[in-house]
Amino acid sequence: RVDVTEVQIAITMLLLISAYSGTAIWDYKVPLVGLELKFFVVFGILCGTAISSFNYFRVIFGGGVGKNGSTIAGTSVLSPAVHIGLLITLAIMIYKKSATQLFEKHSCLYVLTFGFVNAKISQKLVVAHMTKSEITLQESAFIGPGLLVLDQYFNSFIDEYIVLWIALFISLFDMLRYATGVCLQIAAHLHIHVFRIPSHQAPEQVQNHN
Repeated sequence: RVDVTEVQIAITMLLLISAYSGTAIWDYKVPLVGLELKFFVVFGILCGTAISSFNYFRVIFGGGVGKNGSTIAGTSVLSPAVHIGLLITLAIMIYKKSATQLFEKHSCLYVLTFGFVNAKISQKLVVAHMTKSEITLQESAFIGPGLLVLDQYFNSFIDEYIVLWIALFISLFDMLRYATGVCLQIAAHLHIHVFRIPSHQAPEQVQNHN
């Protein structure tokens, strides 16, 4: 079964090969078939995507284990698609509507901003899956992209580059706030320490105090 861990390992291997041998290695043609190495990489990604999509859609159309095919939390099995679909829609819409070619000129900032939003939503999906709870439609992760949409709606009265930086910091702060809150809740429930190490007095110090 190909899951998240296997995909991350494969991506890491591809990046290590590119870092060690250079990106030109993917232009190397395999002698017997006459195809470049990058063709096999893309073909493997497409095959993996097709297999995963088939398995996911089989589960979706099969329905959940709850009442009337719903999930255990009583929500639709398609409920996560709302957040994911909205994120993709906002990313494409802002890219298309940008008058200053925001994505082309500041690709790293753009990808990081929406990457933080995606990370927050992914964390909430994992928590909802583990706790068998629903995800609310009101999501603070969309504040950053929402600022970009509002700025474009009002004909970019503030420089889009500045708004992108603001959206980046808001999305990063929101993701870290949520992740920290989840860790603290788990730590409090299990009575463990996550972000600090408690200091214990040595036996000699305890005896001296006594």
